Amino acid sequence: MTLTLTLVACGSRLPESDFTGRPTQAATTAAAPIRVGIITSATSPVGGGAFSAPRDGALAYIDALNARGGVAGHRLEAVTCDDGGSGVGNNECVRKLVDQAKVFALVATSSLDYAGAPYVSHKGVPDIGGIPIGTEYDTYPHLYGIYGSRAPRDGTPGWGGTLYAGTEVYRFFKERLKARTAAVVYYNQSASARYADQILRGLKAEGYRTISEEVDFALPNFRAVAADLRARHVDILFDAMDTHGNGRLCRAMQSAGVTVTAKVTNVQNWASTVPADYKDAAGCRNALWATSASRNYDDTSDAAVRAFRTAMAARKPGYLAQWQLEGWAAAMWLSDAIRACATPGTNPSRACVERFVTGKPYDAGGLLLPVGFTSTARPPATARTCLSVAQWSDRAGGDSHGGWLTRGGDMRDNCFEVPQLPYRS
Repeated sequence: MTLTLTLVACGSRLPESDFTGRPTQAATTAAAPIRVGIITSATSPVGGGAFSAPRDGALAYIDALNARGGVAGHRLEAVTCDDGGSGVGNNECVRKLVDQAKVFALVATSSLDYAGAPYVSHKGVPDIGGIPIGTEYDTYPHLYGIYGSRAPRDGTPGWGGTLYAGTEVYRFFKERLKARTAAVVYYNQSASARYADQILRGLKAEGYRTISEEVDFALPNFRAVAADLRARHVDILFDAMDTHGNGRLCRAMQSAGVTVTAKVTNVQNWASTVPADYKDAAGCRNALWATSASRNYDDTSDAAVRAFRTAMAARKPGYLAQWQLEGWAAAMWLSDAIRACATPGTNPSRACVERFVTGKPYDAGGLLLPVGFTSTARPPATARTCLSVAQWSDRAGGDSHGGWLTRGGDMRDNCFEVPQLPYRS
């Protein structure tokens, strides 16, 4: 089960060594490769490949970049490590990449248990564009999540252990679809229940009538959930589950004749595998919506999206996912930072890369909503927040495969002034 909390926060402190004039990690010649690390829970208790999409997107970008001659004369050399989805495995990967491979930076990290984050921060290794599955990117300096952060990141999650999330997703569906009765389905597992509670509080803050549906992680009774959804006349459904659980829930809803205006899932499930994941559940499938802070990978009118899709077709044909696009954007972010920091006859320093990342907001050529790291001493009470929204359609794309249709207009204009609600990690 994977949960992605797309929080807005920021801040960074640089180690004293970064101000001595000595590079923190440098190649022997200006044209030598720059080694970067990618840590992924490619195998994990939630199923093989659940977290591999960001890695695949980053590798596709690095391949395309190197085919063009690299960045500032340097090739990027990617070193990958599968942490198996465990804290022990993650610490092993961190030590392997930081201490043995001596990577210049990490990029597109996607770890179920990022236990090695304190060591990465202690070593002053920039971690650029990671997926915030846990709270590490709102906790430690030198870690820069793909969605940005406003938190102090002083070693404690958020502000003194309290994090904040906006209600823009719930506002969107309330205003655009007139949804009023919402249910949240989640596992009897701590991370799932925690995320479900966050969703429920956001829904309540936006005035929804809410219903919570807990299912057993090992033996979920989705038929009972479907029957309750029908009895309570739910018109919008949220979840804190993995793709497999969502597929089983939708099949149970189809069998029970349950329909909803929107079945809203998280960014991890925004992928081209929808027809297979939601087989025999066409009604639920075509009510599937997803949200994030990155441009829809099916928006082929955008040149940056087309470049991503071309590279992914060469690397992993037949499969596309929003997390791939975000991994691609993460690798672009790091390479743009290296380009800005590499001068003739010198190697980029980590300090310079971090100054680039914490400088003006970054949007990866329009693939991301601008990502910032301007920390605030106190959490904001409200914030103007934008979001990318897409809905699955079996008829999209002009063929039988279907695709994701962008909803709500361009993500840069799909914005709301919403409250920022506290929650504990």
